[in-house]
Amino acid sequence: MDTDDLSIPTYNGIIIEAEKFNHDLTLQFGVLASQCKEDDDYLNKAEDLIKEWLIKDHFEDIIDDVFYGESVNEKAFRKILDIILANISEIRKTPMDKREFENW
Repeated sequence: MDTDDLSIPTYNGIIIEAEKFNHDLTLQFGVLASQCKEDDDYLNKAEDLIKEWLIKDHFEDIIDDVFYGESVNEKAFRKILDIILANISEIRKTPMDKREFENW
């Protein structure tokens, strides 16, 4: 799927939120969409990815992988990941058939 296929709450809660922090983070979540079948699959994979980042011991590895070596504040990065996780939790409260999607 493409990011255009995500529900509006999912797009806003993950893609837009990531963009507020750093465009490279947005790219990571954008690429993730291509590996997903539908909105809930995307939410699950995004949550798994975030949890993987949060438990990594070496923040430098994340910087290289996610931000291509660009310097970012670890505390701010962890904070945005927590925000996105909270957004995912809120989005899941709405059944997929009740979520709003763009009409392209």
